[in-house]
Amino acid sequence: MPSILENPLAHYGFPAINAVVITAIAFTFLDGAIRWAALGIAALEVIVVPQILKRAA
Repeated sequence: MPSILENPLAHYGFPAINAVVITAIAFTFLDGAIRWAALGIAALEVIVVPQILKRAA
């Protein structure tokens, strides 16, 4: 049975959904430097997590 991690859509889809949620929370509930930190985390999520998921597959 193939793993979900073998699907390239999963490599980019899961982090993109997480980044959208983090961004929505940042703009809705956070202010100032904390907002920028959350947006930085969302950017790292989109850049780094697909690489980690590729290695996990």
